[in-house]
Amino acid sequence: MTLTESRPQMLVDEFERIATAAQREGVSMEFLGGKLGVKAVPDGDHDEIVRWVMERCMQHRPDLWLYPERGLKVETYRNGHAKPDGALAPKGSFAGQGEWADADRVLMVLEVTSYDADTDKRDREQKPRAYAETGIPIYLLIDREAGEVLVYSAPEDGLYTTLIRRSFGRIAGLPKPVGIELETEPLKEWIR
Repeated sequence: MTLTESRPQMLVDEFERIATAAQREGVSMEFLGGKLGVKAVPDGDHDEIVRWVMERCMQHRPDLWLYPERGLKVETYRNGHAKPDGALAPKGSFAGQGEWADADRVLMVLEVTSYDADTDKRDREQKPRAYAETGIPIYLLIDREAGEVLVYSAPEDGLYTTLIRRSFGRIAGLPKPVGIELETEPLKEWIR
């Protein structure tokens, strides 16, 4: 790795100013691994999957709420910022916090893949690393392209030590601290 590859593209303060301005224009930005990224605008099927996960969480864990598009400070290195499709946390966890909140009360983050060129690197590589470094217990990735649910858990030394893959139609268990099972058959309705 060269010196320029390890250096962030910009400072966190600069990113926050740009992201705030972009949000007014309807664009969502993230800052992972020291690199600026634009988050794809979700399609209707993407939104239905987020709604479906939210309903499951509400049914089984009414003490928690799945906060959509909640800006989180992630990564211990380079001060990353991400807006997962959902952040599962106890109700009231983000009261009084700004656009970019601490992730210390988040039990799980949800991402649903988009049909864009950056999905592979962003959702399958950068985000698991960033969320594990932050200590978020579970990263739930609903991979529409592969037709799979991936449950990353047990973060240790900046990496998730457990990964469970389930094809759509099979039960996907979310371990503690969430502790629910997802019957994933309905996900088949929202893929291309």
